[in-house]
Amino acid sequence: MSFIEVDTLTKKYGDSIHALDRVSFTVEKGEWIAVMGPSGSGKSTLLNILGCLDSVTEGRVVVDGQELSGLSARDLARFRAEKIGFVFQQFHLVPYLTAVENVMLAQYFHSLADEAEAAEALRRVGLGDRLGHLPSQLSGGEQQRVCVARALINQPNLILADEPTGNLDEVNEAIVMGLMSELHREGHTIVIVTHDPEIGRMAERRIELHHGRLSEVSVFPTYEEELIDNLLKAVWHAQEHVGKEVVPIESLPEFLPNRATFLLMAQEELVDLEGETLAFTSRGEARGREVLRRHRLSERLFYDTFGLDKDLLDEHACKIEHTLSPEVTEKICIFLKHPLTCPHGSPIPRGACCPAR
Repeated sequence: MSFIEVDTLTKKYGDSIHALDRVSFTVEKGEWIAVMGPSGSGKSTLLNILGCLDSVTEGRVVVDGQELSGLSARDLARFRAEKIGFVFQQFHLVPYLTAVENVMLAQYFHSLADEAEAAEALRRVGLGDRLGHLPSQLSGGEQQRVCVARALINQPNLILADEPTGNLDEVNEAIVMGLMSELHREGHTIVIVTHDPEIGRMAERRIELHHGRLSEVSVFPTYEEELIDNLLKAVWHAQEHVGKEVVPIESLPEFLPNRATFLLMAQEELVDLEGETLAFTSRGEARGREVLRRHRLSERLFYDTFGLDKDLLDEHACKIEHTLSPEVTEKICIFLKHPLTCPHGSPIPRGACCPAR
């Protein structure tokens, strides 16, 4: 049995309005799903039903082996408290409670409040120095991270996120999506509603809704541009390793399995292939510099903000780096105060925002 099973789900309001119309799909445990579609397509209604905040008119919804339509209101509330963590676009923090008290409130509805455990949840999302701050004393990005900590405090099996970056600037969007990436790696099942195609691409599968009907379920392929960026990083690493601008192809283990892509890169004048050696063109070096800068700044962001283990930095950086525009990359650099190296000690290429050496 799949972790989530939705079978011919219909949600009606009155006799004529179908928010959802015979929607069917499954989600496996540990999978990351993006629900996309225009406004009014039924995305939030679907999320509310999965989260036991709304009821089914017709059809069947099973989450973690429990059919939701068979539960009473009291049992739905208990199931929601024990199994599900919510992250909303609107933060829904109690304004007169501190950050740690807002997280403890979620514990109270589940079992018993534990301040030390709530404080640790906030440290995990990079807010260890904001425990006693009221929501009004926190930035939008910090408030959303309190919401993530609150969603995680009861160790839910399922995380539901409704436009979690809709009210955030680019830097805080990268931070919050980095947290989502970490949660996915840990095995959490994530269903996220988003209008943003870049955020949608971070998921393993996309569910498209239009006028309440399921129009597409797609698996994201490996994009050629991302592959080229990854190969440019490999060339840059090889140059750093051998200490030369021209590197032997044998120093690039990525070359043979991606020979066709390297030939394409040569045609596009990103690299020069001469016999058994390879080097950047000026165009390729410029693009490679930007790729390395995004990647190493992403690693520094994860390390400095969340204290992520160094062995995990590359994996997490690869997950978000392709979503970062040049403008967002510069903002992250400013946010991090123009670091010179990544946490592994490799130099971060300087950007236009960086002060002169």
